[in-house]
Amino acid sequence: MKDVKFSGNGKVFSYTIIRAPPEGFKEYAPYIIAIVDLEEGTKILSQVVDCDLNDIKIGMRVKSCFRKIRSENDTGLVLYGFKFKPA
Repeated sequence: MKDVKFSGNGKVFSYTIIRAPPEGFKEYAPYIIAIVDLEEGTKILSQVVDCDLNDIKIGMRVKSCFRKIRSENDTGLVLYGFKFKPA
């Protein structure tokens, strides 16, 4: 194995809108989950943020961003990670 640094740029390969989310994500619904085809050829599953539900399109250019994933209500722990937004 070797470390690889991705550019964080890609395009939407496929997507769905989550309207009935799992426990812990109900406050965020509805939200977009997409398979993003990165410039380097790797596909990754991620949420698309800062995008109106009516504006998401297959082939749309996106770039990675660092965002809050969710909060753990029992412990108050806030989880952060990478999501994608329109480029």
